Amino acid sequence: MSLPLMPKATAVWLIEKTALTFEQIAVFCGMHTLEIQAIADGEVAQGINGYDPVANKQVAADDITRCEADPTARLKLLDAVNPLAKKSKASRYTPVAKRNDRPDAIAFILRNYPHIQDAAIIKLLGTTKETIQKVRERSHWNSANIKPRDPVILGLCKQSDMNDAVAAANDRLTREGTTPPPPPTIQADEAA
Repeated sequence: MSLPLMPKATAVWLIEKTALTFEQIAVFCGMHTLEIQAIADGEVAQGINGYDPVANKQVAADDITRCEADPTARLKLLDAVNPLAKKSKASRYTPVAKRNDRPDAIAFILRNYPHIQDAAIIKLLGTTKETIQKVRERSHWNSANIKPRDPVILGLCKQSDMNDAVAAANDRLTREGTTPPPPPTIQADEAA
């Protein structure tokens, strides 16, 4: 059986705000009846603020009212609508030590996968369109030292993300009626 979030604080709130029996609160919060009685007597959970399960959509107010009228009834925990909201993809943080590797990764993608659009490179590496353009035109401030290196090996993206970007670019080319280029072959100087 799943328990409410913060069971002890929920028990404090239920003791203070409702007329439920100790047994009903104990079953709902996954605690022992004697512990609920100790909370009510003030021996346990001193200083714990009550956590309202109704406001936090863990139990319905009607359910509490129903259980207050019938001491044998049990509270039912509501299904969590979205317990862990999925985070939107924010710009990826790149450690300071790896930031100088980003132009190398951009050069690698531009050389080996020229059909990948700038927007996909931006999303993949967390860079800017301006930086991509400077690497492409060789006007980057460090262009003399840029060596195309695989962004996966540099740790700037995951292999699965790189594969997804290449597949999306290939699909786009197929839809446009051109054939995607063959995958790049690793040369001896790149492997080392």
